[in-house]
Amino acid sequence: MKITFYGHASIGIEVAGKYILVDPYISANPKASHIDIHSLKADYILLTHAHNDHILDVEAIAKRTNAVIVSNYEIANHFGDKGLKFHPMNLGGSWDFNFGNVKYVNAIHTSSFPDGSYGGNPGGFVIEGEHKNIYIAGDTALTMDMKLIPMRTKLDLAILPIGDNFTMDVDDAILASDFVDCDKILGYHYDTFGYIEINHDEAKKKFFDAGKDLMLLEIGESIDL
Repeated sequence: MKITFYGHASIGIEVAGKYILVDPYISANPKASHIDIHSLKADYILLTHAHNDHILDVEAIAKRTNAVIVSNYEIANHFGDKGLKFHPMNLGGSWDFNFGNVKYVNAIHTSSFPDGSYGGNPGGFVIEGEHKNIYIAGDTALTMDMKLIPMRTKLDLAILPIGDNFTMDVDDAILASDFVDCDKILGYHYDTFGYIEINHDEAKKKFFDAGKDLMLLEIGESIDL
């Protein structure tokens, strides 16, 4: 499984010969100006919630790639009404796709489209892949529901928001890593806006002191699990 960071909360996953994009917000992010959305491959696009900084580039990418949009019922149908391929889910549900099993899990946040219309309940994803399992938390506060995840799935990586203000901060993300029983963390949802700027060295040290590994990738950088 190859994981690529495209800035903010945008993640690319390559697994079982398939390409998955999560929350593509790239074209309006000046920090990701070197990423060309027209060259990105996508068989599936997973969306955690409806905020613009998570769905901005969905239509452009999905129309070009014919990707299947996977999200909650409201978001999936929103894009389905635009003629795009979609697979609706809801909290607690899972589905076996041709790259692995995906479960839509709880997140504590809000979810509305840019025009203010209802975007369903926000969520995160647990992906059980070919040989590795990951948790993508989405935008969320720390929640006790995270403790349910390792009761079903042994994680190899947890992707957690760490920017504070709109989501968890670094200290809560450390607790979240305890809850999901995973010491290998990829941080995201930080630095994009002034509200969520962090001290990288301080964040890494806090995780290190807790016996955990926090990775903060450069935009466009990848890791292999």
